[in-house]
Amino acid sequence: MKYYSYVFVIFCSSIIYAQDCNSILLGEIVDFHDNSTLSGATINITSKNASTVSQENGKFSFKNLCDGILELEISHPECTTKFVTITIDGDTYSEIRLEHHLEELNEVKVVGDVPKHTISGQENTLSVKDIERNSGNSLGDALKKIPGISTLNTGGNIVKPVIQGLNGSRILILNNNVRMQDMEWGEEHAPNVDVNANQNISVIKGAAAIEYGGDAIGGVIVLEPLPVVRTDSLFGKTQLNLSSNGRGGNITSTLTKSYKSGLYIKSQGSYKMLGDLEAPDYILSNTGIKESGLSLNIGKRDFVQGWEGYYSYFNSEIGILRASHIGNIDDLILSINSQEPSVINDFTYEIIHPNQEVTHHLAKLNYYRRFEGFGKWMVQYDFQKNRRYEYDIRVGDDADKASLDLQLTTHSVLTNIKFDAKQGLDIKTGAMGRYQNNFANPDTGVRRLIPDYDKFDFGLFAIGSYEINPDWTIDAGARYDFSRIDSKKYYRVSRWEERGYDIDFSDIILEDLGTQLLTNPVFDYHNISGTAGFHYEINEKDHLRFNYALAQRAPNPSELFSDGLHHSAARIELGDLRMKSETSSKFSASLERNTTKWGYNVAPYLNSINDFIILEPTGVEFTIRGAFPVWSYRQTNTVLLGVDASIYNNWTSNIRTDHKLAWVRGNDTSTDTPLINIPAANLTNSITYTNPKWNNLLVSLESQYVFEQTRYPENIEVFSPQQQENVILDINTPPDAYHLLALNTEASFTLKNKNDLTVGLSATNLLNTKYRDYLNRLRYFVDDTGRNISLRLIFNY
Repeated sequence: MKYYSYVFVIFCSSIIYAQDCNSILLGEIVDFHDNSTLSGATINITSKNASTVSQENGKFSFKNLCDGILELEISHPECTTKFVTITIDGDTYSEIRLEHHLEELNEVKVVGDVPKHTISGQENTLSVKDIERNSGNSLGDALKKIPGISTLNTGGNIVKPVIQGLNGSRILILNNNVRMQDMEWGEEHAPNVDVNANQNISVIKGAAAIEYGGDAIGGVIVLEPLPVVRTDSLFGKTQLNLSSNGRGGNITSTLTKSYKSGLYIKSQGSYKMLGDLEAPDYILSNTGIKESGLSLNIGKRDFVQGWEGYYSYFNSEIGILRASHIGNIDDLILSINSQEPSVINDFTYEIIHPNQEVTHHLAKLNYYRRFEGFGKWMVQYDFQKNRRYEYDIRVGDDADKASLDLQLTTHSVLTNIKFDAKQGLDIKTGAMGRYQNNFANPDTGVRRLIPDYDKFDFGLFAIGSYEINPDWTIDAGARYDFSRIDSKKYYRVSRWEERGYDIDFSDIILEDLGTQLLTNPVFDYHNISGTAGFHYEINEKDHLRFNYALAQRAPNPSELFSDGLHHSAARIELGDLRMKSETSSKFSASLERNTTKWGYNVAPYLNSINDFIILEPTGVEFTIRGAFPVWSYRQTNTVLLGVDASIYNNWTSNIRTDHKLAWVRGNDTSTDTPLINIPAANLTNSITYTNPKWNNLLVSLESQYVFEQTRYPENIEVFSPQQQENVILDINTPPDAYHLLALNTEASFTLKNKNDLTVGLSATNLLNTKYRDYLNRLRYFVDDTGRNISLRLIFNY
């Protein structure tokens, strides 16, 4: 038996050694997207010491292979390494597809200032360092680093971005690919986003990126979380900021777990608390803030498909300056003339009435899949719920009852297909559907400023870019949007007749209740938008961009339906049911130079807007609480002309200077008068010293000069009950020019890993300068905030 076993082993060995190992493997490496061949790919046989490189036609070969199973490792400088199992059975052919467009998987770094979201439009991006330095500030404050971006403020904590003179519903905010729906129409409604949850922030000026919405006449702010690399890792970051002005601070922390399979989980949380802010000479009573945010990402991204679930929660409680709460028109006249606040209390962290409480929930689920030689398809559903309470100073049983109680619920579905199979040509088409419901709680005891309504939106778009040659690229797009708003609103008969609605809208009356009418306004809007432009690469360092954008925006509910006292604004606001869509026609260009030594960006623009909707003071109205200024919406034709410019120079390897200028002029062409609330020209200069050898030391001194706004509408004449005569209400006159200095320092230290701790110290309004900003709605009552010294600690782990 033992003998037969030896014979069997020798026989099998003879068969093995006699096996034919003359097979050939012929392979081809191609791009998954467009079937183009990839040269320079390295192919290794993992079971033996054999490798080769793909040729110009993408082909490779191995000879003298034995039949059986082989594992190949294919790598390419611009691709994800891939392992492939191949069965060799005689001469064998195999086509291997690699993911060549790694930006789709967020696994490459974007360097320089090359726009990501538009080829021909004006776009700027905040650096991660800038976001970290503004971790304790609002989104608007962080964006002010970009030329052409200013802010519309209600004190120090309610900050709305202004892009090239436009704000509110004309600016679209995209939060992790979800368009924010948070009652952006209010001047004192700040965006409900946590700047710490998104560390890729870009601003597209104007409507060049119509993929996101045709109504972005002012621009688009794109907030995205940092990309998660496909690898097995666990990492995070915690940042603590402490501020002297407000005597508080914030803390934010992020933790990410990722896997090589593409699965990832990311969580983030923030908490902020500040007490009363301080002007150089006094406390700004009741200007504290409490803010908390939470977000959770979970998803999986692989070679062919991927999905993501996302949820965010944001809550803020914001005090409104006590001295800004006027009881009547004489209070406002006194406040403007005295230049001193009427209420100055001791410092406190307590937030009392008047104040706001806002809660925002956002959830989304998306999925994408790639198809060979075709492109990428994506579908997404998102849900948002925004609840806003505004509290007035009231007495009696209603003292703690909100004067404004709104709940906005939004459901959206969107899908798009990107065709990128042809080299140099990218086309994307998509559709969007949205349903929105606003509920205005009638139990406030106050006449509702905004009524209940249902809003339906539908949109279609197509955009494309074509690379004519390595120097010239053109892009274009078109979009159609339909909007229907269906409202139920009560009007006082006196207001109804005063505004002529009894003639124009008698058919929408549902019920006559004597002193008031129940109406059902239903409006449909059909809007068309389009864009076209080019990018010319003059050479490696110099670029020229030009874009034309046509955009239309339907009026928002505030512009249509406002009818009554807006308590947090202390004014009566009146909308108009006759409002039509705005139509913007904008020309923009930019000339850019980027080198390691120096560079610049000059970006002029001309924006002509027909049927521009403007809110401005028009008079005074008497109520049971007293006399209040009336701000009314009207439509007119306007032109905004401006330029944003910046230049930098690296004088040495350690010293750099930056200079930024923004100037815009707005004119009402129908009346040949200046527009209200157009930012004044401003000039910013900074000098920065860095030394990597000294713990990455950075010291920067910044100088900002804001010019006086000399173009503004005329003041209005009002009747003063106290003086029993007409007086000029100096409500439009801008304040004087001002100059501010800021200092920033930081350095990195090693605790466990290299440079895992960053310590920074900064000071704003370094000289504690007294000033008032034209775009701060509280400039009638108090000076702006004084010096603020802040300490930040950033720990990466």
